Parts: sequence; structure tokens; C-alpha cells
Amino acid sequence: MVQLTRIYTRGGDKGKTSLSSGKRVAKHDPRVAAYGTVDEANATLGLARLHCGPEADAVLARIQNDLFDLGADLATPDDVELEYEPLRIVESQVVWLEQQIDRLNAELEPLTSFVLPGGSPASAYLHLGRTVTRRAEREITALAEREAVGSEAVRYVNRLSDLLFVMARHENEQGRMDVLWVPGANR
Repeated sequence: MVQLTRIYTRGGDKGKTSLSSGKRVAKHDPRVAAYGTVDEANATLGLARLHCGPEADAVLARIQNDLFDLGADLATPDDVELEYEPLRIVESQVVWLEQQIDRLNAELEPLTSFVLPGGSPASAYLHLGRTVTRRAEREITALAEREAVGSEAVRYVNRLSDLLFVMARHENEQGRMDVLWVPGANR
């Protein structure tokens, strides 16, 4: 159980932070950047929830919790011995995302063009969450080229951006309010 009694510790005043293993690293370390961007994605989903209907809100609430799991996973290097079993993203979390994608996408008409972010506030915020999630994915895969990162963590963030795209369309009245890209429209 997490218990936070002090919000500031002064431990980061010189540009370092601690991973969950206790190892001190620079605040700009690729691992810290990766889980920091996951945190940013989580915050954008909090904004999206303010505009979504109850069904989407429930899905996003679960995802927000999973994103904390993902952050904990990324904050715990694979190559250290710990006195506890670290929290890792597991396959069932990825499968759940896939089930949500399939369920929502079945209610949408096939796309005839790329979708521009917008239509409704909910959709716009979900697209913002999608783009931040894609950045997190880029940072996680860059980290994975240097250090061990769980394969389920990479799969989770990849599926999440797909789900957020489908949710954005779904929140646009099942795609009827989607703003479609018109190639070369302003030439």
C-alpha cells in the first residue's frame, strides 16, 4: 500500500530522482521520461473523462488505473534484485484493451479518410490522449533499445493508442461527427 505523508522531500533538488528500486538517476533519464509521459497521458484522459458519457468514462477510469501500473512497471528496471515482486503489465490487461477496441469498432462505419482531431470535446481530448500515448510509446520503445522493458508494457501502450482512436470516433456519435481529412483541400 502506498502511503504519502510528505509531498516534497528535497531529494530531487539537484536533478536526480529515485526509481522504485532505489537507484538514483537523472530526471531526464529515458526511463523517467517514459513513465513521465505515461503520467501525462493519464492526465489527458482525466480531461477526456470530463466530457465523455458514462460508458466511456468507466473504460477510461480503468485505463487510468492501468496507466499507474504501467508507470510502476517502467519505474522498476528488470535487472535489479528486489525484495518484492514488482508490478508489471500483464497480458490480460492488453487483451481487455483489444476487447474494448473490437466492441466499439463494431459500432462504427469504416473510414474513407483519415480523421482530424475534433468533432466533440470528448473526441478532441481522446485524440490528445492518443497522441500523448503515441509519444509515450516512442519513448518506451527507445528505452527498450537500451534496457530491458517488459513486452506487455510495449503491447499495452500500442493497443491503448488504438483504443483511444476508436473511442474518439465513438464519442463523435459513432463517427457521424468525425472531421475527415480532405487531401489537398486548401491548395
